[in-house]
Amino acid sequence: MSVYDRIAKLGLEVPPTPKPAGAYVPAVIAGKLAFSSGQTNTVDGVPTVKGKVGREVTLEEAYQAARVAVLKCLACLESALGSLDRIERIVKVTGYVASAEGFGEQPRVINGASELLLEIFGERGQHARAALGVAELPFGAPVEVELIVEIAD
Repeated sequence: MSVYDRIAKLGLEVPPTPKPAGAYVPAVIAGKLAFSSGQTNTVDGVPTVKGKVGREVTLEEAYQAARVAVLKCLACLESALGSLDRIERIVKVTGYVASAEGFGEQPRVINGASELLLEIFGERGQHARAALGVAELPFGAPVEVELIVEIAD
């Protein structure tokens, strides 16, 4: 089953490639690796939720925001690779969580991205990961995600 079939089976779709908010490109290929730029939880330029997790944003809202962000990362990778079916495996996920003071459940938030990648890629979606709490993210986003993937021959 193709990556696109799995995404459709989940009732999801790969969004259009996000336009960069600064002086960078959506994704870069270096040898057998492709790197997505960090993506937040905006849909059609509007954040699905804004604020700090543990204050304005609930854990569940942040988990869902991480799912939105990782789909946008896949859109960036698709623009560079031509097809998500070229992804051999997900190598690493880095997730940033705008955290209220005392909030320490960043790994549970970034599970939104990790678990979706496992649903889409199966065993090829197993990856290394960092889940970091930060003071602020661009435009009030609660979550930002970036991916490193291995490209199939």
